[in-house]
Amino acid sequence: MPSEATNRATRSMWRELGFFYLRDDRTKVWTLAGSREGLLRFRDALLSYVADPRNTMKSEHEHYGPYMYLKVMTWPEAAFDEHAIRGSLADLARLARIIESKVVVALPGSSVRIREEFAADSPYSLVLDVHEDGFDPASADTALPPETAG
Repeated sequence: MPSEATNRATRSMWRELGFFYLRDDRTKVWTLAGSREGLLRFRDALLSYVADPRNTMKSEHEHYGPYMYLKVMTWPEAAFDEHAIRGSLADLARLARIIESKVVVALPGSSVRIREEFAADSPYSLVLDVHEDGFDPASADTALPPETAG
């Protein structure tokens, strides 16, 4: 069982990231949950990845979040799969634009599914669960015990 210090650090990392993520291999879905502002941080992470010249080569990648299994990877074909959200830098920039266009008009309580417009043949989809402003992404992590006051 993780210590309270580890749990605090994990909560802090979710909050810094701005959204919670989960990969469901049974339904083949990557789900990101956050407020609009939080989900737009994923757009920003993609744009930052694309802008980094170190990421031009195939197989370059970056891990995100406290558990580090969300991976964005440079790859010749765009796809969502069990290993990563991947594509060329142009594909990943396009994904950032798709996310922005969907999130800015999404209402809290809605979900946005992205697959066809990014990579129609992808084995997985990306689902953005839009929560109200002020949503705490750490609250979606069922591996964490309830936060104690103090």
